[in-house]
Amino acid sequence: MTPVPAPAPTPRAAQSIRTPALWGLAFGAIQAAAPLALWWLDQSTVQALLLVLIAAVYIGFAVADGRPRVIAVESSVAGAFTVLAAAALTGSVWLLVLGYAGHGLKDFWQERSHYVAGTRWWPPFCAAVDCLVAAVLVIEIFAGVGFHH
Repeated sequence: MTPVPAPAPTPRAAQSIRTPALWGLAFGAIQAAAPLALWWLDQSTVQALLLVLIAAVYIGFAVADGRPRVIAVESSVAGAFTVLAAAALTGSVWLLVLGYAGHGLKDFWQERSHYVAGTRWWPPFCAAVDCLVAAVLVIEIFAGVGFHH
């Protein structure tokens, strides 16, 4: 009996990341433009609120995961992003860039480690949102956009 060679791996893993990442870019564009819809608020306020919202989603995933340590860690991480976002309200807008870039790195880490169970498509989606918003903020800073009224 001759062994049958195993089939070549399909690019399904790349596709499973590609789709949420593309959706993340679409939502990231919407998020980057969100201050235009909320014109009465400072741009830094809108982006700080959205950063806190994104960070808090992992608390929900941690609760769904159910492990107390995961809930504690994710709550602490969300708290750190909240403090960073709050500091950006009166401080440097670069803190928002740091927050979004840092959260994007956290998403890349989550995609590799699966520390929080059951996130499936969320890390590549959220990483795409975070990285795009961070890049747009950098471009706006260098273009001289005012973030505070």
